[in-house]
Amino acid sequence: MSEIGQIRRAATDGAAIPGERQISSRPAPAARLWPQLAPALLRRSFALGDRIAERYGPSPRPLTAEALVDRAQRQTRLDDFGEFPFARPLEILLESLDREAALSLFGRLALRWDCLRFLTNLLQLREAEKRERSILRETISQPIFIAGLPRSGTTFLHRLFAQDPGNRIVRCCETIYPDAARDDAAADIVRRRKVDRQLSLFAALAPGFSELHPIDADAPQECTEITAHLFTSLRFDTTHHVPSYRVWLDRTDATPAYRFHRRFLQHLQWQKGRGQWVLKCPDHLFALSTIRRVYPDARFVFLHRDPLEVLASVTRLTEILRRPFTRRVDLRQLGRQVSQHWALGAAILMVGAEPDAVSEDVIHLRFRDLVQDPLGAVATIYDRFGLDWTDTQERRMRSFVAARPNGGYGRHQSRLEDFGLDGEAERRRFRDYSQCFGVGR
Repeated sequence: MSEIGQIRRAATDGAAIPGERQISSRPAPAARLWPQLAPALLRRSFALGDRIAERYGPSPRPLTAEALVDRAQRQTRLDDFGEFPFARPLEILLESLDREAALSLFGRLALRWDCLRFLTNLLQLREAEKRERSILRETISQPIFIAGLPRSGTTFLHRLFAQDPGNRIVRCCETIYPDAARDDAAADIVRRRKVDRQLSLFAALAPGFSELHPIDADAPQECTEITAHLFTSLRFDTTHHVPSYRVWLDRTDATPAYRFHRRFLQHLQWQKGRGQWVLKCPDHLFALSTIRRVYPDARFVFLHRDPLEVLASVTRLTEILRRPFTRRVDLRQLGRQVSQHWALGAAILMVGAEPDAVSEDVIHLRFRDLVQDPLGAVATIYDRFGLDWTDTQERRMRSFVAARPNGGYGRHQSRLEDFGLDGEAERRRFRDYSQCFGVGR
């Protein structure tokens, strides 16, 4: 019997769901030690494989868009990718990765898996649209976009919104495997388990990731994972050193990516029902005009934090994210890239996010205000956007905050100097932004 079949039968009979944690006798000492030893052994195994391949193996053949497309079509027995352009972005990304990213053994394996997954999802989503015409008639109304400099409380705010059952949040497992059957609880359990195993593997290969960005299959996920399906996403620039791809991306019209973003939400809404969509990604800053064109009734919450705290945290997180995929990370280059990128983001916030305008559709929120009074900040947003604020929502959010000291994040020691950045120089670079929004010293 398949795993889904076992879960359905267990749910019907009231038996234990296969694979769920059961109360058992105390594990043997070796079993207790294994969770601590396994991640280090896994990292050493990949590192050894890398050294052997680099010294003795032939140069690996680069992945090609044509081969990946053919593989995805054969794997799914489908051939219609739909209307959205992806082939040329995929070619440019693969060329950049092959030349510039210094991919590790794990990096090459992960790249192939990632690309095939995105292509497979495109095929399956298109097949679902042809099978269920009502998907494309779903209406996405007044979505809320959370953006701002990264590490400014955007994830914490997003997770607070997720405590309200009336809100629709894109979950991590939905971005990885979106083609779940409609209202199929058993298939959803299998999907969540599968994604949790994958996240555990990555956490083992990326020490420190779980402390800086705790995530599981049900956690809210950033929208770059949606636009990555068309290979037009800053997500790839975060996880890899791909400067030529980034130059191309900066010059590329983001409209197709956000039209696909809307289509993706239609699929999820058709599967699980309607609600108030709350979406989050710092990188939305670089596509504000496109978002307003694709979602004319969109509303925005922009968060602001001391830029020096932002830079210290985001450079460290980017380093952690890149290390499993590459043989080397240039910390100084990474520091320059992050600083330049978010200096541009800060400039956009001062101009394109209407900082001085009184608008029913835009709210600016400081990180320190969110941290000091999370429920008050959320209540203000609900009031401004005309959303219902009930005692039940308040209790759920209060419980969420109480159960997660420091927002659920671990402590980290990140210094600008580790990435070749000078604090005073960065303070001057971001001075206008800090003064505009009242953050920093």
